[in-house]
Amino acid sequence: MSKKSIFDHKINRIGTGCEKWDQMEGNFGIPTPDGLAMWVADTDFLAPEPVQNALQALMSHGVYGYHGDETQYLEAVVWWMQERHGWKVDPASIFSVHGLVNGFALCVDTFSNPGDAVVLFTPVYHAFERVLQAADREITTCPLVNKSGRYELDLEDAAARLTGREKILAICSPHNPGGRVWRKSELEALAEFARRHDLLILSDEIHHDLVFPGHHHIPMATIAGIKDRLVMMTAATKTFNIAGCQCGNVIIDAPELRKQFARRLVALGVSGNVFGVELTRAAYSPQSLQWLEEQISYIEGNRELFDLGVNKIPGVSSMHLESTYLAWVDFSETGLNPDEIRKKVHVDARIAANTGPNFGRGGSHFMRFNLGTHRSVASEAVDRLHSVFNW
Repeated sequence: MSKKSIFDHKINRIGTGCEKWDQMEGNFGIPTPDGLAMWVADTDFLAPEPVQNALQALMSHGVYGYHGDETQYLEAVVWWMQERHGWKVDPASIFSVHGLVNGFALCVDTFSNPGDAVVLFTPVYHAFERVLQAADREITTCPLVNKSGRYELDLEDAAARLTGREKILAICSPHNPGGRVWRKSELEALAEFARRHDLLILSDEIHHDLVFPGHHHIPMATIAGIKDRLVMMTAATKTFNIAGCQCGNVIIDAPELRKQFARRLVALGVSGNVFGVELTRAAYSPQSLQWLEEQISYIEGNRELFDLGVNKIPGVSSMHLESTYLAWVDFSETGLNPDEIRKKVHVDARIAANTGPNFGRGGSHFMRFNLGTHRSVASEAVDRLHSVFNW
């Protein structure tokens, strides 16, 4: 079987316990056999061969005791960040956590207190708000500016919205759900904003490997003069479709911040798990690089097919993705309200897509569609959307 056929081959995930397909009916009322699962941000692709081989080796060994030595894992993370992103990482700065939602929650717990506020540039990844509300943190909402279908930061407006209770600024880089790859000048301006207002930056860079040709991801850690107030969050999970292993990295260069975080992990009893560590180590290897480039090319084909079709629907436009496999579709010109849009997509088209209001201010008339799937699913989604929005 060729590597290309890995992405062409349609895999039936129904009945495997996966959230994306098996909880579609419970969450959206869309019958599984006929519905299209385009919500949860994992892909429907087989993981690369090195990852599968690593899991097979674990299974063959047959003993799954406590995992302790992370030397090879840390070496793999350091190698990948240098090779893929030109970012030199100190292995002593890397903490293994149970995915980046867990990492975000741990950072909020460590570096702020109940009643403190966190700056969010919305619309943004919905888990941020969910964690912050549960942790009794306030949210300072700073809307992104949609300029001709492309999000931009408005830091002057953001400054005017600050209350003085803010301790943290959280950013998705690349942006979820808009797919923006932030330019160096934008990141430098954001760093200056954080310095001026004494904010700690939490940079969620989980989509950093999934960038389309013509765009270049810049790690926030490479921006000058920001390391004393920066926490980086990365993971192999989106890149290699191993989100179920619940493994991510919190990377902290500043010694005092690192000490605080390490102490909090001990207090909460947080440690890595053998499956997440081993699958990530295997994923961050030279053998996976070619697989990744082929995956990006395949997703780009889905993006082109989806955008071409959706943008022909009157009043509907798909934001041009620079990265990620998450299409952000604007239905505002249809004249429909958010509930009417949701009904047409969920009930009439039988597509399980994320509703825009969950991503905060600015997302009310949008929906997010996962294009990390077989091309026939993306094509069928376009056909169904044309059918139900047939004016």
